[in-house]
Amino acid sequence: MVRGPVVLVIDDELQIRRMLRLSLESHGYEIIEATSAEEGIQLTASKHPDIIILDLGLPDKDGFLVLKELREWCNTPVIVLSVKSSDEDKISLLDAGANDYITKPFSMGELLARMRVALRNIVPDATEGIFKTGDLLIDFAHRSVKLHGKRLKFTPTEYALLRFLARNAEKVLTHNQIINELWGPEIEPDPSYLRVYILQLRRKIEKDPSHPDILLTEPGVGYRLSLIS
Repeated sequence: MVRGPVVLVIDDELQIRRMLRLSLESHGYEIIEATSAEEGIQLTASKHPDIIILDLGLPDKDGFLVLKELREWCNTPVIVLSVKSSDEDKISLLDAGANDYITKPFSMGELLARMRVALRNIVPDATEGIFKTGDLLIDFAHRSVKLHGKRLKFTPTEYALLRFLARNAEKVLTHNQIINELWGPEIEPDPSYLRVYILQLRRKIEKDPSHPDILLTEPGVGYRLSLIS
Protein backbone atom coordinates (compact mmCIF):
# COMPACT_ATOMS: atom_id res chain seq x y z
CA MET A 1 0.00 0.00 0.00
CA VAL A 2 1.35 3.42 -0.97
CA ARG A 3 1.99 5.70 1.99
CA GLY A 4 0.28 9.08 1.88
CA PRO A 5 2.11 12.32 2.75
CA VAL A 6 2.99 12.65 6.43
CA VAL A 7 1.60 15.78 8.09
CA LEU A 8 2.95 17.11 11.38
CA VAL A 9 0.30 19.18 13.18
CA ILE A 10 1.81 21.49 15.82
CA ASP A 11 -1.14 22.85 17.81
CA ASP A 12 -2.01 22.78 21.52
CA GLU A 13 -5.80 22.85 20.92
CA LEU A 14 -7.20 19.33 21.18
CA GLN A 15 -10.32 20.21 19.19
CA ILE A 16 -8.28 21.56 16.27
CA ARG A 17 -6.00 18.51 16.26
CA ARG A 18 -8.97 16.12 16.29
CA MET A 19 -10.66 17.97 13.46
CA LEU A 20 -7.47 17.99 11.37
CA ARG A 21 -6.76 14.32 12.05
CA LEU A 22 -10.24 13.18 11.02
CA SER A 23 -10.33 15.32 7.90
CA LEU A 24 -6.77 14.75 6.72
CA GLU A 25 -6.76 11.00 7.35
CA SER A 26 -9.97 10.73 5.29
CA HIS A 27 -7.99 12.27 2.40
CA GLY A 28 -5.11 9.81 2.66
CA TYR A 29 -2.66 11.77 4.82
CA GLU A 30 -0.77 10.30 7.78
CA ILE A 31 -0.89 12.51 10.87
CA ILE A 32 1.66 13.17 13.61
CA GLU A 33 0.64 15.49 16.45
CA ALA A 34 2.67 17.84 18.66
CA THR A 35 1.15 19.90 21.45
CA SER A 36 4.11 22.23 22.02
CA ALA A 37 6.85 24.01 20.12
CA GLU A 38 9.65 21.83 21.50
CA GLU A 39 7.78 18.61 20.73
CA GLY A 40 7.10 19.88 17.20
CA ILE A 41 10.77 20.67 16.59
CA GLN A 42 11.84 17.27 17.92
CA LEU A 43 9.28 15.41 15.77
CA THR A 44 10.35 17.36 12.69
CA ALA A 45 13.92 16.21 13.24
CA SER A 46 13.07 12.59 14.04
CA LYS A 47 10.05 11.85 11.81
CA HIS A 48 10.86 14.00 8.73
CA PRO A 49 7.25 14.91 7.84
CA ASP A 50 6.34 15.89 4.28
CA ILE A 51 4.51 19.03 5.43
CA ILE A 52 3.95 20.90 8.71
CA ILE A 53 0.81 22.70 9.91
CA LEU A 54 1.93 25.19 12.55
CA ASP A 55 -0.30 27.16 14.91
CA LEU A 56 1.20 30.46 16.08
CA GLY A 57 -0.35 30.39 19.57
CA LEU A 58 1.71 27.70 21.27
CA PRO A 59 2.09 27.49 25.08
CA ASP A 60 5.88 27.28 25.35
CA LYS A 61 7.11 29.40 22.42
CA ASP A 62 5.62 31.76 19.86
CA GLY A 63 4.96 29.96 16.58
CA PHE A 64 6.74 32.72 14.69
CA LEU A 65 9.96 31.87 16.54
CA VAL A 66 9.37 28.17 15.88
CA LEU A 67 9.11 28.91 12.17
CA LYS A 68 12.38 30.88 12.18
CA GLU A 69 14.12 28.10 14.12
CA LEU A 70 12.89 25.42 11.72
CA ARG A 71 14.08 27.40 8.73
CA GLU A 72 17.63 27.37 10.07
CA TRP A 73 17.92 23.66 9.19
CA CYS A 74 14.67 22.44 7.62
CA ASN A 75 13.06 23.05 4.19
CA THR A 76 9.85 21.12 4.88
CA PRO A 77 6.79 23.07 3.66
CA VAL A 78 5.08 24.91 6.53
CA ILE A 79 1.51 26.20 6.48
CA VAL A 80 0.79 28.57 9.35
CA LEU A 81 -2.56 28.80 11.15
CA SER A 82 -3.15 32.29 12.50
CA VAL A 83 -5.85 34.64 13.74
CA LYS A 84 -3.79 37.54 12.36
CA SER A 85 -4.92 38.83 8.97
CA SER A 86 -3.11 42.11 8.22
CA ASP A 87 -0.75 42.37 5.24
CA GLU A 88 2.10 43.22 7.63
CA ASP A 89 1.55 40.02 9.61
CA LYS A 90 1.36 37.93 6.45
CA ILE A 91 4.54 39.45 5.04
CA SER A 92 6.38 38.80 8.31
CA LEU A 93 5.36 35.14 8.18
CA LEU A 94 6.46 34.80 4.55
CA ASP A 95 9.77 36.51 5.32
CA ALA A 96 10.30 34.08 8.20
CA GLY A 97 9.94 31.17 5.79
CA ALA A 98 6.27 30.12 5.78
CA ASN A 99 5.15 28.54 2.53
CA ASP A 100 1.61 29.69 3.09
CA TYR A 101 -0.77 30.84 5.79
CA ILE A 102 -4.44 30.42 6.51
CA THR A 103 -6.50 32.63 8.78
CA LYS A 104 -8.75 31.16 11.48
CA PRO A 105 -11.52 30.21 11.16
CA PHE A 106 -10.85 28.26 7.97
CA SER A 107 -12.52 25.60 5.84
CA MET A 108 -10.92 22.19 5.33
CA GLY A 109 -11.37 22.57 1.58
CA GLU A 110 -9.19 25.66 1.62
CA LEU A 111 -6.53 24.05 3.81
CA LEU A 112 -6.41 20.94 1.63
CA ALA A 113 -5.98 23.09 -1.47
CA ARG A 114 -3.12 25.02 0.14
CA MET A 115 -1.47 21.75 1.20
CA ARG A 116 -1.67 20.33 -2.32
CA VAL A 117 0.01 23.44 -3.70
CA ALA A 118 2.78 23.38 -1.07
CA LEU A 119 3.52 19.72 -1.79
CA ARG A 120 3.30 20.17 -5.56
CA ASN A 121 5.69 23.12 -5.57
CA ILE A 122 8.56 21.15 -4.05
CA VAL A 123 8.80 18.98 -7.20
CA PRO A 124 11.67 20.19 -9.47
CA ASP A 125 11.02 21.52 -12.97
CA ALA A 126 13.45 19.06 -14.54
CA THR A 127 12.46 19.60 -18.18
CA GLU A 128 12.38 23.38 -18.35
CA GLY A 129 15.04 25.80 -19.53
CA ILE A 130 16.21 29.36 -18.94
CA PHE A 131 14.17 32.58 -18.81
CA LYS A 132 15.71 36.05 -18.82
CA THR A 133 14.31 39.56 -18.55
CA GLY A 134 16.65 42.45 -17.84
CA ASP A 135 19.09 41.32 -15.13
CA LEU A 136 16.69 38.66 -13.82
CA LEU A 137 17.53 35.08 -14.81
CA ILE A 138 15.42 32.01 -13.96
CA ASP A 139 16.86 28.51 -14.37
CA PHE A 140 13.71 26.37 -14.22
CA ALA A 141 15.57 23.04 -14.25
CA HIS A 142 17.44 23.92 -11.06
CA ARG A 143 14.77 26.19 -9.53
CA SER A 144 17.38 28.93 -9.39
CA VAL A 145 16.66 32.67 -9.67
CA LYS A 146 19.45 35.24 -9.97
CA LEU A 147 19.43 39.02 -10.11
CA HIS A 148 22.66 40.72 -11.23
CA GLY A 149 24.26 37.28 -10.89
CA LYS A 150 23.31 36.95 -7.22
CA ARG A 151 21.05 34.06 -6.26
CA LEU A 152 17.74 34.98 -4.63
CA LYS A 153 15.75 32.97 -2.11
CA PHE A 154 12.02 32.31 -2.57
CA THR A 155 9.35 30.37 -0.74
CA PRO A 156 7.77 27.63 -2.90
CA THR A 157 4.64 29.73 -3.44
CA GLU A 158 6.65 32.81 -4.42
CA TYR A 159 8.64 30.72 -6.88
CA ALA A 160 5.48 29.13 -8.31
CA LEU A 161 4.01 32.60 -8.87
CA LEU A 162 7.17 33.88 -10.56
CA ARG A 163 7.37 30.75 -12.73
CA PHE A 164 3.75 31.15 -13.88
CA LEU A 165 4.26 34.82 -14.71
CA ALA A 166 7.50 34.05 -16.58
CA ARG A 167 5.86 31.27 -18.60
CA ASN A 168 3.29 33.84 -19.70
CA ALA A 169 5.64 36.83 -20.11
CA GLU A 170 4.03 39.93 -21.66
CA LYS A 171 0.59 38.37 -21.21
CA VAL A 172 -1.86 40.01 -18.82
CA LEU A 173 -2.94 37.42 -16.27
CA THR A 174 -6.10 38.10 -14.30
CA HIS A 175 -6.32 37.75 -10.53
CA ASN A 176 -8.56 34.71 -11.00
CA GLN A 177 -6.18 33.03 -13.47
CA ILE A 178 -3.23 33.38 -11.10
CA ILE A 179 -5.15 32.28 -8.00
CA ASN A 180 -6.58 29.24 -9.82
CA GLU A 181 -3.12 28.28 -11.07
CA LEU A 182 -1.45 28.57 -7.67
CA TRP A 183 -4.19 27.49 -5.28
CA GLY A 184 -6.71 25.71 -7.45
CA PRO A 185 -10.38 26.39 -8.24
CA GLU A 186 -11.44 25.48 -4.70
CA ILE A 187 -10.05 28.79 -3.41
CA GLU A 188 -12.35 31.82 -3.57
CA PRO A 189 -10.42 34.48 -5.55
CA ASP A 190 -9.10 37.21 -3.24
CA PRO A 191 -6.95 39.88 -4.91
CA SER A 192 -5.73 41.12 -1.53
CA TYR A 193 -4.26 37.69 -0.76
CA LEU A 194 -2.44 37.62 -4.10
CA ARG A 195 -1.25 41.19 -3.56
CA VAL A 196 0.85 40.04 -0.58
CA TYR A 197 2.82 37.67 -2.81
CA ILE A 198 3.17 40.25 -5.58
CA LEU A 199 4.61 42.67 -3.02
CA GLN A 200 7.05 39.98 -1.83
CA LEU A 201 8.24 39.29 -5.39
CA ARG A 202 8.72 42.97 -6.15
CA ARG A 203 10.81 43.42 -3.01
CA LYS A 204 13.14 40.72 -4.33
CA ILE A 205 13.32 41.28 -8.10
CA GLU A 206 12.72 45.01 -8.61
CA LYS A 207 15.27 47.79 -8.28
CA ASP A 208 12.51 50.03 -6.87
CA PRO A 209 9.52 47.94 -5.70
CA SER A 210 7.30 51.04 -5.54
CA HIS A 211 8.00 51.74 -9.23
CA PRO A 212 8.35 48.28 -10.79
CA ASP A 213 9.86 47.68 -14.23
CA ILE A 214 9.42 43.89 -14.44
CA LEU A 215 6.30 42.87 -12.52
CA LEU A 216 3.63 45.31 -13.66
CA THR A 217 0.08 45.89 -12.42
CA GLU A 218 -2.74 46.05 -14.95
CA PRO A 219 -5.26 48.12 -12.94
CA GLY A 220 -8.50 46.30 -12.23
CA VAL A 221 -7.37 43.23 -14.19
CA GLY A 222 -4.24 41.54 -12.87
CA TYR A 223 -0.48 41.45 -13.48
CA ARG A 224 2.04 41.12 -16.31
CA LEU A 225 5.71 40.16 -16.34
CA SER A 226 7.49 42.47 -18.73
CA LEU A 227 10.33 41.44 -21.04
CA ILE A 228 13.25 43.86 -20.78
CA SER A 229 16.22 43.69 -23.12
